[in-house]
This record gives sequence, C-alpha cells and structure tokens, in this order.
Amino acid sequence: MTTTTTPARTSKPLSTLLYRHRWMRLVGLLSLPLTWLIGLYIVSLALLLVTAFWYIDSFTSKVIPGFTLDNFVLVFSEPAYITTSLRTLGVALAVTVLSALFAVPLGIFMAKLASPWMRAVLAVAITLPLWAGYLVKILAMRITFTEEGFFNWLMAPLGITGPGFSIVTVVLTLTYLWFPYMALPVYTAIRQIPVNLFDASADLGAQGFTTIRTVVLPLLWPALIAGSVFTFSLSLGDYIVARFVGGANAQMIGSIIASNINLNPPVAAAFSVIPIAFVVIYLLVTRRTGALERM
Repeated sequence: MTTTTTPARTSKPLSTLLYRHRWMRLVGLLSLPLTWLIGLYIVSLALLLVTAFWYIDSFTSKVIPGFTLDNFVLVFSEPAYITTSLRTLGVALAVTVLSALFAVPLGIFMAKLASPWMRAVLAVAITLPLWAGYLVKILAMRITFTEEGFFNWLMAPLGITGPGFSIVTVVLTLTYLWFPYMALPVYTAIRQIPVNLFDASADLGAQGFTTIRTVVLPLLWPALIAGSVFTFSLSLGDYIVARFVGGANAQMIGSIIASNINLNPPVAAAFSVIPIAFVVIYLLVTRRTGALERM
C-alpha cells in the first residue's frame, strides 16, 4: 500500500502580497497620517466651527445645540474684539518682519564670513531657546524686563528705561521664542548660494546692501516665506506671552478665547475662526508670490 503526500502549502510573504497589490501599499503608507490629519485635526476644526453656531441658554447657562449667527455678529461688531484682532495681527506681522531682519544678516555672516568655530557658536546660540521649556523662556523675559530687572539695571547709567510689560515686550518675547524657525531655513538657503555670485556682484561694483538686495534676497525669498509661515502662525495663536509680559492692555486673540472657553464656548469658537482666517489669507498671499512652489 502506497501513500501519497501532498506538499505543504506555503504562505505568501507579506512583501510579496504588498508587491502584487499596489493599493495595499498605499493604504499602509497613508493610513496612520490620514487618521491623524482627518480624525484628529480636520474633525476637531469642523466640530469647532459647528460649536460656533450654538448658543447659551440665558436661564440655565448651558450650551444649546442649534443654529445662530449671533456669535459671529458679536465677534465682528464688538469694538474690543476688533481691536484685539487687529492688535494680534500687528504683533504677528511685527514678529515676522523683525525675525527676517535679524535672520538675513546673521545668516550671511554665518554662512560666508564666520570661521568654523564661530559658526558653531552662533548655531548653538540660535538653537539654544529651543532647548529650554516654553514657560521657562517666558519667565526669563519677564525677569529681564521687570521694573528691577536686568535691562533697566544695565541701561540705568545711560538714563534709559525698558518698555516694561507692554506690547513691545510681547513682540520681543515672541521674536525670541520663534526666531530659530526663521533663522535656520534662511541660514540653510544662504549656504547654498555659490560664493562666485558674491564675487561677481563685487566685481560689478555693487556694495554690500546692494548685493543683499539684488542677489541674496531674491534667492532667499522661498526660505523667508517658509520661516514666516512659522513665525506668523505661532505668534498669531499665542496668548501666554501676552499674559505674562504684556500687561493689561496687550490682550491677544488667544486671551479672549481662553477667557470665554468656560463662560461662553460658542463665542470662543466663533472668535477662533479669526486666527484661522488670518492664516488662510496669509498662505493665499504667499502662494500668489510663487515662493511656495520653489520651496
């Protein structure tokens, strides 16, 4: 009596399965980031927008689902809200411009003029704020600009006093916080500019500022746009800085949202649309420049 044996059925390796089915590779690659983007980010923004149309029951003070435009009417008609929105926009733009003004000459010096050890020291100095905690950096600026702080002590012999806790201190603190996000892409972009372009500009008789304006800045435009997206959006959404170093007259959009999040969540949600609109408009404007396509 003879017995026949059937060969064991071998399972296909996962790599073979993924190779034969391209859609499975795509699903495996995009499932996790799309879950994060759609499930946590976009859905959260959608729920925020929905909440902006709800209202507060005047008797129970509870949030009632419904549909009303009163929250948006309040946000766009209340003078205090309009002033706060414009102040926040001005602060974000000022931080962006100030960061760019510091980043360009510093990047040129680091990339083209500084010695290797000086370049390393400056690189550490630029990234040093990223090493400390967020609140630690804010408290350091608060101590610096307080009435008996380091700035007034240093400038006292010259008869100069610091800005104290004001909108100027808010701009300086936010610039200190977010400057690395502007300086690093600018420095990287300058390092990629060939040295012979500077030599050719000098041979043609261009002075330093002329070279920066006609040669460096056009090539740096994508890097400046990339850095400005970070400095603008991060400054626009910040409110802890205004609370600690801004004083009573330096409220920002986040301050009003934080104060209303428990008292009147629909108004807070409606007011949250303003920074989102500012960021979208800013991205649309930068997209029109064509710099985003060259990044």
